Amino acid sequence: MDAFSSFFESQSASGRHWSYDSLKNFRQISPVVQTHLKQVYLSLCCALIASATGAYLHILWNIGGLLTTLGFIGSMMWLLSTPPYEEKKRVSLLMATALFQGASIGPLIDVAIEVDPSILISAFVGCGVAFGCFSAAAMLARRREYLYLGGLLSAGLSILFWLQFASSLFGGSTAIFKFELYFGLLVFVGYIVVDTQEIIEKAHLGDMDYVKHALTLFTDFAAVFVRILIIMLKNSAEKSEKKKKRRS
Repeated sequence: MDAFSSFFESQSASGRHWSYDSLKNFRQISPVVQTHLKQVYLSLCCALIASATGAYLHILWNIGGLLTTLGFIGSMMWLLSTPPYEEKKRVSLLMATALFQGASIGPLIDVAIEVDPSILISAFVGCGVAFGCFSAAAMLARRREYLYLGGLLSAGLSILFWLQFASSLFGGSTAIFKFELYFGLLVFVGYIVVDTQEIIEKAHLGDMDYVKHALTLFTDFAAVFVRILIIMLKNSAEKSEKKKKRRS
């Protein structure tokens, strides 16, 4: 409880001093780290393009499934085990990881296009705005201010894992599915903040592995996007059911 109270107190205290000048205040981030962050976010943008390509390939050839999921896991593990000095290889593996992830999400995107293509656009824009806002909040906050939330988020992630495991064994209800969906969204949005501050802190300590850092943010983005898309699809289905009931 103390952790949550200190979080909200810091938010209210910082809110009193916010101004246009504070939005431009990156003095706590050194120029070297700022350059590193540019590399990270440029790599992230390229990974998102590769992921979109993977989703498009699924729409064309229906390649998304177990094999692409295994390809995603395998290429990610290969990237993490490759030494940092093999930069070109690691960048290629990052793009391959994103491509396989996009193809794995492809079936969900296919459903969204069949239901209403505008849902897909709204989900991506909403995810992009949320990601940008929470990343900016992490950069503008005091160094290490939100790193203590990492323990809480890890606990939340373990709760999600055990809920999904129990649902697969004993069968899940609609209420549990909704809880997993919204709680998972909250957890991964929190990870955007924590991971951004952790990347900044590691860079200040000399860890300039921009490929690994871009991979971290990419997995956060993908997790948030999938959950927002599922929520919007579910809401759309509920609205269409209500309209049918009214007509009947």
